[in-house]
Amino acid sequence: MLKVPDHQVAGHQADRGKLGPLVDDSGRFYKPLQSDQRGDTEVAFYESFYSNTEIPGHIRKFFPGFHGTQIIEASDGSGPQPHLVLEDLVAGRMNPSVMDIKIGSRTWYPEASEQYIQKCLGKDRNSTSVSMGFRISGLKVYQNSEAGFWQPEKKVVYSFNADGVRSALRKFVSSNLSLDPDADPDCLYASTVYGHRGGILAQLLQLKEWFEVQTNYHFYSCSLLIFYDTESALDGRAHPKVKLVDFAHVMDGHGVIDHNFLGGLCSVIKFIRDIVDEDNKCAKCEVNLGLKENGFYKSNTEIELDYEAS
Repeated sequence: MLKVPDHQVAGHQADRGKLGPLVDDSGRFYKPLQSDQRGDTEVAFYESFYSNTEIPGHIRKFFPGFHGTQIIEASDGSGPQPHLVLEDLVAGRMNPSVMDIKIGSRTWYPEASEQYIQKCLGKDRNSTSVSMGFRISGLKVYQNSEAGFWQPEKKVVYSFNADGVRSALRKFVSSNLSLDPDADPDCLYASTVYGHRGGILAQLLQLKEWFEVQTNYHFYSCSLLIFYDTESALDGRAHPKVKLVDFAHVMDGHGVIDHNFLGGLCSVIKFIRDIVDEDNKCAKCEVNLGLKENGFYKSNTEIELDYEAS
């Protein structure tokens, strides 16, 4: 049986008769193929990526599993339509905290129409994309069984400036939002989720090392999805994950490093690193954060990640 995803925080959502993704109980995520070649582009990327023997195994784990395409009934009642069949990244997690971060100061692709470029420029300039190299597209943070999730409205998220982004990243690992969303976030889970060995920061640093050398693809308007299990975070078993999603605008890299994505990724790393440094539990951080080089933070040692089963 197909149903609307419970933990989607950004993008087109299949509610109130709209076209959007669906999930099933077997751990698969069905994403409608987009029009105007975007759907074909995304399918082509997945086929290229998973057939490319140059992609290291530890990098493949940052991408959703790909199971081809399938024609199913669309969520908007328009009848059978082709869908990408992907891994449901949060399948099996009861109450995950989730954040979607769109990477890059430029979200349009080189061959886009002038109308599409102007549309993207408006969003990029009116958000933190241009100034910071990324913007938060949506988030939800689980608090407890009584309060449920804290989830700011889309218009609030879209209005974030640098201070708003910094606050949201702190709230994402905090436990006191149900008491007062405007209170200073306690960052109770910062060391477990961000700073722990195998945590978000370690995974981002490993992903950064690949983007510093990979020249096969340029990822426009792609997002980082970060999530963890809030209820088990106090016991140090938050199972934090970083995944890349949304590849409708991936282009051939033509042997050139994707500086647009890399710059945004480094900016995210800097913001999260600052939170770990501020956290009074940062002494427990087991990640070698490395030296600052050319304005960015680089890992000095190979980070061995423990990818626990979701």
